[in-house]
Amino acid sequence: MSLTIGSPAPDFHAETTEGPIDFHDWIGDSWAVMFSHPRNFTPVCTTELGYMAKIKPEFDKRGVKIIGISTDPLDNHAKWAKDIEETQGTAPNYPLIADTDHNVAKLYDMLPADVSGTSTDRTAAQNQTLRNIFVIGPDKLIKLVFIYPMTTGRNFDEVLRVIDSLQLTATSKVATPAQWQKGDDVIIAGSVTDEAAKELFPDGWDAPRPWLRIVPEPVG
Repeated sequence: MSLTIGSPAPDFHAETTEGPIDFHDWIGDSWAVMFSHPRNFTPVCTTELGYMAKIKPEFDKRGVKIIGISTDPLDNHAKWAKDIEETQGTAPNYPLIADTDHNVAKLYDMLPADVSGTSTDRTAAQNQTLRNIFVIGPDKLIKLVFIYPMTTGRNFDEVLRVIDSLQLTATSKVATPAQWQKGDDVIIAGSVTDEAAKELFPDGWDAPRPWLRIVPEPVG
């Protein structure tokens, strides 16, 4: 059964550039973003790892841990980090998993279960499904899955935007509309009756339709 929103995030033990981890223990009480790469020294992924390093403080402010995963061994990760720093201006400042046996890739449905051999036996094209982003909550459930093609660089600003929405809607009975940015108006969740909404939103709401109730973003 494929992993999707609401699925438990599989736990695993892995070697990373910052030492061995047990994934659920590493997440702890935080949110987490895991993003994957087919192989090291690939051009699009190089730009992505560099950009993630630049905006890591934005994830830190939101209590979100970042971890990358590539099928190459640890020594290649170290070499790639130097190239990333030289070409993108910032080296990875977060752990990168060395998934040389494809264990994590298979656990997360990023490669078929029958894939065999070592990572160095496979090309980036053969590993092309390894361009996923998973957002995982403190409850260790998957909250978001993005899957990108090899030729399209990922938009990590959008990941931040969605995390803002996820964290808001996890604690408030609201949903966020199209193109929402932090601070914009939100929509009262459809599961909230008008009677309950009066208690939650005593200042009232705008309702262009009875089922479309708009309020300012809750604060605090």
